[in-house]
Amino acid sequence: MVQRVLSGMRPTGKLHLGHWSGALVNWVRLQDQYECFYVIVDYHALTSEYETPQVVRESIPEILLDWLAVGIDPERSVIFVQSHVPEHAELHLLLSMIVPLPWLERVPTYKEMKQQLVEKNLDTYGFLGYPLLQTADIILYKAEIVPVGEDQLPHLELAREIVRRFNHLYGPVFPEPQALLTPVPRVPGTDGRKMSKSFHNAIYLSDPPAVVWEKLRPMVTDPARVRRTDPGNPDVCPVFDLHKVFSPQPDIDFVNVECRRAGIGCIDCKQILFKNLSGFLEPIQARRRDWEARRDDLMGVLHEGAQKARAIAHETLREAQTAVGLITPDEVRPREKRTEDGKVGP
Repeated sequence: MVQRVLSGMRPTGKLHLGHWSGALVNWVRLQDQYECFYVIVDYHALTSEYETPQVVRESIPEILLDWLAVGIDPERSVIFVQSHVPEHAELHLLLSMIVPLPWLERVPTYKEMKQQLVEKNLDTYGFLGYPLLQTADIILYKAEIVPVGEDQLPHLELAREIVRRFNHLYGPVFPEPQALLTPVPRVPGTDGRKMSKSFHNAIYLSDPPAVVWEKLRPMVTDPARVRRTDPGNPDVCPVFDLHKVFSPQPDIDFVNVECRRAGIGCIDCKQILFKNLSGFLEPIQARRRDWEARRDDLMGVLHEGAQKARAIAHETLREAQTAVGLITPDEVRPREKRTEDGKVGP
């Protein structure tokens, strides 16, 4: 049987080059090997953006457009919005009954994010319970594989602990999800820090060429290279880090040699990168424009995806509730009804 993969992103704005190299390029490849479920996790976004829910709502179609533009295929993957499948919230509530509070408090990213986002009041259960909802997202579809970066490994290990605890208490219902670690190249922003919407240093997948160049032109380079005639060191240059991800090998080799001997200046280097980024982004943006012109089809992707996801989620939730003893195997849920032939229907 084909293994199932689940991954998702928070809808807090358009996606940038870091999202592509860190996740999306891998997601596109996974479609050829696994049964993929890709979810826009709007509940997760609300854990930190609860004061500006309009940002979450407006970002959902933007995220979807970027996914479709890079090659996430609704014919090969199930694409949906988390809140469109209420079983996510129901399973999260059920899991919250058995998970000790210290398990959530010890997750490294909990303290780190509170320290980084000091302007937000994150003393809420929603923020503390983020990894628990994440666990529900994964096991609701009995996903065996979860593509993650190293920073997300503690979340996945917590999910595995929760699965073991549930199965110990109520019987084997959920498989333990396994991490699929993939190397993530460093993608710096225009200020040299990690590319991030929060740092306002991102080049977005939807940025037109003029905007891309406007962001690239003043981008920080080797701080020791003050004049055009000074030899540079590509190893400490954020622009060269972008070359290593988005430029072909001949251009990488050329820049590596010519920068070190001052054969080219920083603007020359950035113009080469701009050419390659333009070539990379043009087909993505063409597909994005095509989907933007088909708004009904765009919303149809989410509707169909939610139907497919909910069919699986409903059965898994019933299985979990039966294991706990909340319902008996032949019990009809309140939202269900029996048809004339006696079968149970939604």
